[in-house]
Amino acid sequence: MKNFFHDKLIAVWAVTPEGANLASLLSSRLESVILKKPHVYLPAKLCIAEKNYPDNKKVIRFERLSHAVSEYFHEYQGHIFIMAAGIVVRMIAPSIRHKTVDPAVVVMDEAGRYAISLLSGHIGGANNLAGEISKIIGAVPIITTATDVNGVMAIDVMAMDKNLVIENPEAIKHVNMALITKSKIMIHDPFDIMAEDFCDSQIFVKAFPDKTISDKTISDKTMPGIYIDHRTAELPEKTLVLRPKTLFAGIGCNRNTDKKEMRSLLSDVLARNSLSPGSLAGLASIDLKSDEKGLIELGEELDLPISFFEKDRLNSVKKIETPSDTVEKYVGVKSVCEAAAILAAGNGRLIVPKQKTPNVTVAIAVKMSSISWE
Repeated sequence: MKNFFHDKLIAVWAVTPEGANLASLLSSRLESVILKKPHVYLPAKLCIAEKNYPDNKKVIRFERLSHAVSEYFHEYQGHIFIMAAGIVVRMIAPSIRHKTVDPAVVVMDEAGRYAISLLSGHIGGANNLAGEISKIIGAVPIITTATDVNGVMAIDVMAMDKNLVIENPEAIKHVNMALITKSKIMIHDPFDIMAEDFCDSQIFVKAFPDKTISDKTISDKTMPGIYIDHRTAELPEKTLVLRPKTLFAGIGCNRNTDKKEMRSLLSDVLARNSLSPGSLAGLASIDLKSDEKGLIELGEELDLPISFFEKDRLNSVKKIETPSDTVEKYVGVKSVCEAAAILAAGNGRLIVPKQKTPNVTVAIAVKMSSISWE
């Protein structure tokens, strides 16, 4: 599974005695692969062989399948339903949201002959899960996604493998169809993140202009495209936007500053400098702020790690554009936000110097090892 489901939680559902036996087998064998024992869901009135379920804490009983699926569908990263595919389709239909957030769904017959990737084959990992099931119990994986059927690596799979954030998933279908048909694709990739994926391809690749990207600079607006950059731009609707995790935000603040003020300034700084929030890889500040409630809450809200640096580390940064005498007098450092951003980016390049409100300062640095242009 290429570690896709390592340390993730999977639910196995069954409604018959034979299905329950297969669920027990799957649960025990998958545990060694994903490092967590899957939860097994069974009807409340279904009798099971106790020897198959010595650890009954992992068995969850339900009165009505539809209610249980609705309640727990988005609590798991993957689901394995051992029952007829038609039943599964009806059960999960009300809970389906979007391919970028829906969990993987695999359907199996109770004899264990087939493992069908039903939902979220690529991004959710259902294709991977079906393949892993086939290895451990000898089932035949049924994969119907067009790229897999045609032996082509899907662009959404490539994006996930390279830790790229998919900003507009509605454009995936245009790029994948071009990959299948070996049609032309315009590619903007100043980071050379996907250079190796296309260099030996039969696809004719045409690059976007590198520096001044806009809809007006693109001659063929009907051609599918791939745009990999932390900079925002106006692009044709068939262009898939992929965000690399290259930006780090240094943040300084007065004590007890509200999270809203921090979030507002950070969002404004990114927008005014045509930088995508999707490319933020982390936040950073001085270690004196390691217990700052608003900053901690901001990191949790954005789901970003926060790096805290000691004074000596911050003072070791030489490329400070806007040092502060006041901060140096009271805190002991020439800069908090700029120095912290540069350090968090691995001594990267400061691309947005200190911006401020009455209580917050923000600076943005980019990780230079990710960039092939200056």
